[in-house]
Amino acid sequence: MSKKSRILFAVSLLLTSHVALSDTTPLTPHTAEYQVNYGSIELGRARYILAAAGGNAFKYRFDSDVSLLILSDQRHIRSEFTLEDKQLIPMRYSVERTGTGPNFREQIAFAKGQNVVHSRYKDERAKFPYDAELFDPLMVQLQFRLDMAANKEELHYTMVKEGEIDDYGFKIVGKERVNIDSGSYQTLKFEVVRDSTKRQTFFWMSPKLSYLPIRLTHFEKGSKQLDIQLLNYKFEQDTVVLPQVIAPVLADAIKPEATESSNATEQ
Repeated sequence: MSKKSRILFAVSLLLTSHVALSDTTPLTPHTAEYQVNYGSIELGRARYILAAAGGNAFKYRFDSDVSLLILSDQRHIRSEFTLEDKQLIPMRYSVERTGTGPNFREQIAFAKGQNVVHSRYKDERAKFPYDAELFDPLMVQLQFRLDMAANKEELHYTMVKEGEIDDYGFKIVGKERVNIDSGSYQTLKFEVVRDSTKRQTFFWMSPKLSYLPIRLTHFEKGSKQLDIQLLNYKFEQDTVVLPQVIAPVLADAIKPEATESSNATEQ
């Protein structure tokens, strides 16, 4: 490839990345893969996939496979929901967990027409009154991103989880530059609101990537337990090229052409 061709190729990568980022929303079909660490020990990988919508219906999935010595944990989580006036409406949710220790399943059905939510966690069944602002634990992440994109200030969510109703609140800590193996990101840092400081959870989201999560860290009594970092991502309409991928191509495109220069001299 000639020097001119390499420059044009590198520029096209930059332009493609810009177009993809500028056109995305939290509901743009995408895939994001993460590395899961326990302290400094790598446990495995996790992946989120938001499939293309059929009308206003969406399917969101999470798959993880982590292990430590002889311990293992695999989870497959599925969520189906619809979009109505920028509000996500849950329909079905399921969890399948396998690995060391007892396996279990969780299923939730949001029966709006019957005004009830059916829950089955392990072998226990429960019913809850239907509420338009009741979420499942997976799709609530997308609602959070939609709310941030809409500049909402109240970050409080209620969800059905493990046969119970749980309330979660979040607060913005501030802006922060995050430098990890996959790149450097300008983010907003959040903290999960809790009554006790014995457990602390922080996460960072990138506004330029439609508030895609970049990193999450969890502390128990001041000691880091979990550290989850973004490895790669892709929006369906276009592959987003990470800075560390673009840089070598651009550097190669603009470096001197020693071979071509030698040939020209010889001629």
